[in-house]
Amino acid sequence: MNYATIKYNDVANGPGVRTSLFVSGCTHRCKGCFNEVAWDFDYGEKYTKEVEDQIIESLKPSYIKGLTLLGGEPFEPQNQEALVALTSRIRKELPTKTIWCFSGYTIENMLSGKLSKIKSTASLLNNIDILVDGPFVESEKSLMLKFRGSKNQRIIEVKKTLEKNEIILWEE
Repeated sequence: MNYATIKYNDVANGPGVRTSLFVSGCTHRCKGCFNEVAWDFDYGEKYTKEVEDQIIESLKPSYIKGLTLLGGEPFEPQNQEALVALTSRIRKELPTKTIWCFSGYTIENMLSGKLSKIKSTASLLNNIDILVDGPFVESEKSLMLKFRGSKNQRIIEVKKTLEKNEIILWEE
């Protein structure tokens, strides 16, 4: 897996101060995407154990709320294995940190669509606290939305959604 950038002390991609990992590779190619350069799976730098260690270290201060995964597309099959390892490590070593993920896929696609056939999809989804799902739709863009770019996107509490088998939206 490659990554486009890592933003330490990010305040734009989830509540509080966070570390944000922008992975490379996306097949959605949403019109008006804010990060087109990250569509290419070969863009950026190689994700390594050293990079993972740096991310873990960046999450240790008490003022850091957690990790945000963006892209590119974290749920692209080519990206899932490395992200399962990272998020599993966070769950084990830093259990109080929250994990947010932005995906152009919907949670329905992850649970019963084509992504559900990939074993690592369920593992990655189970490690995430909040999922901002759905493709960016330029005609539904609004600068008034918090933590999402277009009105069709949802901010989902993953654990509650999986427990109740119905979409539970996040409310700050």
